[in-house]
Amino acid sequence: MKKILITGAGSGLGKGTAIGLAKKGHHVIAGVQVWEQKSALLEIIKKEKLEDHLKIIKLDLFDEIDCQHAQSYDIDILVNNAGMGHSGPVGEMPVGLLREVMETNVFSTLEFTQPIIKKMVEKGKGKIIFVSSVAGLTTSPYLGAYNASKHALESVAQSLRDELHDFGVQVATINPGPFETGFNDRMYDTYEQWFDEVETFTTKKTIEKTSKKLLDRQLDPQIMIDAMVEIIPQDVHQFRNVVPEEMGEMCLKYEQEQYKLKSNEKSSSK
Repeated sequence: MKKILITGAGSGLGKGTAIGLAKKGHHVIAGVQVWEQKSALLEIIKKEKLEDHLKIIKLDLFDEIDCQHAQSYDIDILVNNAGMGHSGPVGEMPVGLLREVMETNVFSTLEFTQPIIKKMVEKGKGKIIFVSSVAGLTTSPYLGAYNASKHALESVAQSLRDELHDFGVQVATINPGPFETGFNDRMYDTYEQWFDEVETFTTKKTIEKTSKKLLDRQLDPQIMIDAMVEIIPQDVHQFRNVVPEEMGEMCLKYEQEQYKLKSNEKSSSK
């Protein structure tokens, strides 16, 4: 059985995966962003009798005390699942919002991970998993800030994979497609905080039409949770794990298309 620390385990895929891994007998440390998220998890722990397998800690990646406490645990696997997003046209949105997404999904994640990497290198073993996204392998209109952060995270993961290989530390990504956890819905809501249709050249109708395409094809999150529960504790698995699997082919086709498009064309998928 593995000792696994999961960030962003207070909701969505992180929460479901923490519970699923604990049910399999692994020792899970579930990092929740705010204390209030602990209450809901405690009820599940009690109901499922998981007290010996699931420990909850407060873990806000911007809180130094939280991070130091989490980094003190001796773990086999770190699952970097915490993340956030903003929506809106990148040609018009406040750049500070993009900076916030990058800070959370890339910089703070790496800063939190580095001390754990050092401990794993000293032991000569361990695994770091970054929960990226299909959004890190493609792009979508009005999700450019989130796309940028996940593309950057992919680069970090690939660099670490090769740099840490000779030290016995594995690195991998998990790339969920669109799953109905509420995350995508709330991310698409964020642009309304600053968007002014009088001032912007992008119309609200266009954003709503585009978002509906994604939100209407969201999948059952249990599919993703089951996949994460299976993948995370394995001794060896693929570096990149796209779920559902058929979306991997879509991502490959999208990337290949970028080399063929002219400067006055847009992707056929958009």
